[in-house]
Amino acid sequence: MEILANIPVESKLEELLRRLHVEPDSPDAEELTALAEQVRDIVNPKAVVDMCYVGSRANNTVEFGGVEFTSRVLTVNLENAHRVFPYVATCGRELDEISGVEGDPIKEYWLDEMRIIALGAAAAAVREHIDKKYRPGKMSSMSPGSLEDWPITQQQQLFAVFGDVEEKIGVCLTGSFLMVPIKSVSGLHFPTEISFESCQLCPRQGCPGRRAPYDEHLWQERYAEGA
Repeated sequence: MEILANIPVESKLEELLRRLHVEPDSPDAEELTALAEQVRDIVNPKAVVDMCYVGSRANNTVEFGGVEFTSRVLTVNLENAHRVFPYVATCGRELDEISGVEGDPIKEYWLDEMRIIALGAAAAAVREHIDKKYRPGKMSSMSPGSLEDWPITQQQQLFAVFGDVEEKIGVCLTGSFLMVPIKSVSGLHFPTEISFESCQLCPRQGCPGRRAPYDEHLWQERYAEGA
């Protein structure tokens, strides 16, 4: 298990202005610049990542990291995998300490976008760490809550793989299994020859985070009992 910290966050002011649709010579640009400087001084995205060998499997359960998970899709996806890479990544709690933002909807939006940028850096650092240290080749990923088949309640099991995640990187679970800070992600990467995105099994329309089209036949072809 390894903790990744001091992850660099690259966010040039010009790119930030474009991302947030702020004119460079406007009063908003001055305020955004001041906020960006505050963020730059304290931002500290983090992640915890591990390599676990896949243990026992059954029709709908699979074990790794000493923890049993229940998901038909996860079990099938890991049927040829010998190791997996669970992780939790976060923008960091430090950005909650920024002053002069609360109650100002524009600045709150700006800060939220900066949290997203920091989280992206942490998630990229996880993938880069796995690629460099373990060289797994082609990988796909899954996250608890991304599918009804692997519900968000199994965040608790994923966190159990790492022990006290809050102590390690400052991320905790609420009673409804959401992560705090909210700009955090968890899941696992796994080696595979067949690319997989949870979106392929999700029929939700108009999802802004969709990464692959819905495949109405995939469940029956690959994940149904006896497929």
